[in-house]
Amino acid sequence: MAELNAIPLFIEMTNEYLIVYDIIWALSFNQNIQQQIRSNLSFMFKLTVLAKECDNEQMCKMIQGILWNLEINHENRPTSKIKNEKTFDIMISYSHKEEVLCKQIYDELIKSGYRVWIDFDHMHGNVMDAMAQAIEQSHTIIICMSEQYQKSNYCRAEANYAYQKQRKIIPIIVEKHYKPDGWLLFLIGQLLYVDFNKYEFLRAMELLFKELKVANTSETHVVPVEPKEDTTVVVSTLSVSSPKKSASLILSQNIIEWTQTQVQDWLLGHNLVQMSRLLTNCDGRSLIYLSKYTKRCETQQILNLLQEDSLRRINESISLIELSCFQSLMDQQKRLFPWTDAN
Repeated sequence: MAELNAIPLFIEMTNEYLIVYDIIWALSFNQNIQQQIRSNLSFMFKLTVLAKECDNEQMCKMIQGILWNLEINHENRPTSKIKNEKTFDIMISYSHKEEVLCKQIYDELIKSGYRVWIDFDHMHGNVMDAMAQAIEQSHTIIICMSEQYQKSNYCRAEANYAYQKQRKIIPIIVEKHYKPDGWLLFLIGQLLYVDFNKYEFLRAMELLFKELKVANTSETHVVPVEPKEDTTVVVSTLSVSSPKKSASLILSQNIIEWTQTQVQDWLLGHNLVQMSRLLTNCDGRSLIYLSKYTKRCETQQILNLLQEDSLRRINESISLIELSCFQSLMDQQKRLFPWTDAN
């Protein structure tokens, strides 16, 4: 990647141009670049010192953002002991360019009795920790999609953390003619969104309230899948409204022996509807190959390839939530019933 080769130059340029920190922050969402930054010990030391001593608020925000992506400040964040107790029903994640419309949405939500967290005061201090705390204390995150939101490193970090913490995400469009792409499209996957420019405001709010009710209702019918402590795979939730037995109990313990039909039963049994369509002709051995391939290759490359394949085969954008859930289930299946390598 060209960005990888440019990192040393960007690091050197930080001595003269503060804006370069924002460029490094944007690049640091890539795992390969994260590793390269971590390996530069002198720059890492510089970042940690500046995070404590800098008096330029914008510069502090960029440095905190870089360190956040490198998991320096949040990898060991304590989680609430009372998991189901939330201070807020909703957090609104937005770019301040769309503040007027977001304020209207906020007012309507408050009128309807929702407890809503939103930053109208342009947070100061350690904004990353404040953002994380707000997400952790909220049940549902409304993502206000716009061009400026997609360009903002802070908004990207906010949306990513909401996804990592498995919060209910409801995307809405707040800018005319805007269509999400890139990282934001991958994050929202196949989630339904409300377009506040397509409908009049009150009608759009009706649709938003409907989505909020769906999110609240589904909360009573889900169970989390617990990952291993050392895994970084984001886990979605699985519906348990169906009385069917878990696919892992009724199928052969060795995935390699699964037929195409059994693979479909397993995917649908875990509500991975899009993955079942995408993997129509796959047997158990194919699942193992796919699981291995997604781990061995660079994340962005995998997402690009799967996105192309999904659009070509089923004319749908790949759901990052289903993909993450699929990989988590494969890891869980291997822990429970270790399979023989499909070599």
